[in-house]
Amino acid sequence: MQGTDSPTGLQQSTPDGRPIQELDQVVIRFAGDSGDGMQLTGDQFTRTTALMGNDIATFPDFPAEIRAPAGTLPGVSAFQLRFSSFDIHTPGDAPDVLVAMNPAALKVHYKALKPNGILLLNTASFGEVELKKAKWAADPRRDGSLDGYRVIEVDLTERTKEALASTTLDNRGKDRCKNMYALGILYWLFHRDMQPTEKALAQKFAKKPEIVEANLLAMKAGHAYAETTEIFQTAYQVPPAKLPPGTYRNIMGNQSLTLGLVAASQKAGVPLFLGSYPITPASDILHQLSGYKNLGVTTFQAEDEIAAICAAIGASYSGLLGITSTSGPGVALKGEAMGLAIMAELPLVVLNVQRAGPSTGMPTKTQQADLLQAMYGRNGESPMVVIACSTPADAFEVGYEAIRIAAEHMVPVMVLSDGYIANGSEPWRLPDVDALPPITVKFAPAITDGSKFEPYKRDEKTLARPWAKPGTVGLVHRIGGLEKQDVTGNISYDPDNHQHMIDTRAEKVARVADGLPPMQTLGERTGDVLVLGWGSPRGAITAAVMRLQKQGHKISAAFLRYLNPLPKDLGELMKGFKKVVLPELNKGQLAMMLRAKFLVDVQSYSQVNGQPFTSQAIEDYMSKLLKEIR
Repeated sequence: MQGTDSPTGLQQSTPDGRPIQELDQVVIRFAGDSGDGMQLTGDQFTRTTALMGNDIATFPDFPAEIRAPAGTLPGVSAFQLRFSSFDIHTPGDAPDVLVAMNPAALKVHYKALKPNGILLLNTASFGEVELKKAKWAADPRRDGSLDGYRVIEVDLTERTKEALASTTLDNRGKDRCKNMYALGILYWLFHRDMQPTEKALAQKFAKKPEIVEANLLAMKAGHAYAETTEIFQTAYQVPPAKLPPGTYRNIMGNQSLTLGLVAASQKAGVPLFLGSYPITPASDILHQLSGYKNLGVTTFQAEDEIAAICAAIGASYSGLLGITSTSGPGVALKGEAMGLAIMAELPLVVLNVQRAGPSTGMPTKTQQADLLQAMYGRNGESPMVVIACSTPADAFEVGYEAIRIAAEHMVPVMVLSDGYIANGSEPWRLPDVDALPPITVKFAPAITDGSKFEPYKRDEKTLARPWAKPGTVGLVHRIGGLEKQDVTGNISYDPDNHQHMIDTRAEKVARVADGLPPMQTLGERTGDVLVLGWGSPRGAITAAVMRLQKQGHKISAAFLRYLNPLPKDLGELMKGFKKVVLPELNKGQLAMMLRAKFLVDVQSYSQVNGQPFTSQAIEDYMSKLLKEIR
């Protein structure tokens, strides 16, 4: 754990005289079985820490197996949280504290723990059978495997049962509260307030007061245990971060994306319709949007992916903002329907929360490998606008922007998020609603003078066709997947018209770039190395580049939200550097596209292991490259 610059780092003492050391940041990882409540524990620590004013970043790591056998390696669930007194960009590379509820959790995660880090073990789970399930040849507590760590052994299971002896819960119910006992220990260790968790548990289990009582008793008992037994010689405290003034809330990526869509709907004055089929890690978007009926949002859980997108297209045709949410496998099924939206030139937003593939792949792990699918994964010449969010908070702006582009340009838009963004969280400063960009929606007016409606007569600037609501007087026209004659909308098999319409639809997407802001850089616009990024690697790239800049290196970073069309000044920016490097959680998909388009030797730095980049890995890669340049 990293202390402050003060000579001693000691700021005050606990009531019994133990020192409280002030730190500028801490990384904690909770790990255990899926049924051990690690996500709930991490979420409660995160909420409390956010309310105490720290900057935070989280990384929930779910097992891909739905019901892996208890105590086995595939069933390990983890939650990592980094909190600090300064602005941070990632949930941390390596934990300062690891809470391991069983040998399997220890086996999966202990090597990531920093040297001399705190390792809190639940000793009740270290029997011979549990060790064998986790594939330990010997007890790691006894064979030297854990040398170099500060190991704290607590029988969390037995201690929790003792604390809950007076409750009506059975032994299984009591055992499920051991995560709260561990949380209480860490609340004491890091000087956290228990009151926010008390309120959250009371709300979550409002209809089960016995569960509320048991969890609170366990948490308070863990806090008292740490306070009275002196298992820790020092407590720690991380002061609040100095963030820009405003009202903040802790937000996850899927929540943020949802709020961006709803805000855009309200700004445009057009109701929102979501057609969706549940799929990890996008399902929370459906759950969240279903709670906004009071704001004119309609949600439809379809029987499959194809029905979901077709319903959304039908909603767009009827004058609503049609949305569909899915992950990579669902995008594969939606391909033909996306072509229909492109041919009909209707506003549609496709939300792709990417996960590790191919096929079912690793549903709970993150990846960025759907870019080429988003760009080219449809039959015929069928260009779509593609934009990507890069952090949980950024997802709000991207959702809002997707609606704006789709409605103003009459085009389908695909939003690329991923599991790391969707499930991660960070503080989000609530925007000034009045300051959000306007969204101009123009529905075709009724025709009452007998003149002919021209459904493909285009706006001169954007090439957008009119958005005609069914039932509006005089606006009868053909709709569907067959090629249309420009202006009239009549079905046409004319070769010259088809060429013209193909070119026009491509140009319509290209003209979106006319309204894009210029590229912003982290650092100078010329130098030795430009690190480009898109999507979730942004945080790790930012942290690595900032550290290298402090070392005096001529390195800069730039991040792409708009992937199709690309910003107009991107080519000029890349040519100002000796090397351009692009870290991606795929096999170099955007790097390949940029090399082809700009004839610049963009160097790919690829990772496809289901895990996000660490800032240290990117820093090491760039350091080596900078040495080669010199």
